[in-house]
Amino acid sequence: MSSRQIVRKPVGLREGSSRAFEQRLFARLPWLAAPSLRLIARLQPSSRLRQALVWRGIRLSVEAFNRRDLDALAPTLDPDFEFHPPREGVEAGFFEPCYRGAAGYRKYVSELSDVWGADMRVESLELIDMGDRFVMLLDVPVRARASGVPLTGKLASIATLADGRAIHQQDYFDHAEALEAAGLRE
Repeated sequence: MSSRQIVRKPVGLREGSSRAFEQRLFARLPWLAAPSLRLIARLQPSSRLRQALVWRGIRLSVEAFNRRDLDALAPTLDPDFEFHPPREGVEAGFFEPCYRGAAGYRKYVSELSDVWGADMRVESLELIDMGDRFVMLLDVPVRARASGVPLTGKLASIATLADGRAIHQQDYFDHAEALEAAGLRE
């Protein structure tokens, strides 16, 4: 592993959250998101200010996902954003190999809800800040829509940033596989 700074800790999620001030501001003035996120991205991962802002931003983003408020997520995505669902979901025919832009991500979330139901939500989150990449380790208990069978789901995401905005995200059903892909070993 290189000498890069890596910060890892859990992120507490709130139930029943609504849009925070910065989400309402960025939704109303989307041009303000890019320079704000770029400034945060310039800080070192060990910076207390960066940690406070990044952890809050990730928490707000996951809470927005939980309530399916994708408009609150859109300002954090680069216009050229690419989302790659877990390989197993693509191979099973549930998802396309790649979704592009905010509109593509909306399509993915719609397809995800078709498979797992609209009540699927992230319940716990651990974030690893690697500077230009984030690894998110998620617990996502789900109930298969067709069979009703409850499952304890693990999901991991590796998001690559460009100027503070997500430009690429790869999801995994296995935490260890994601950590290895990110160059981290448990």
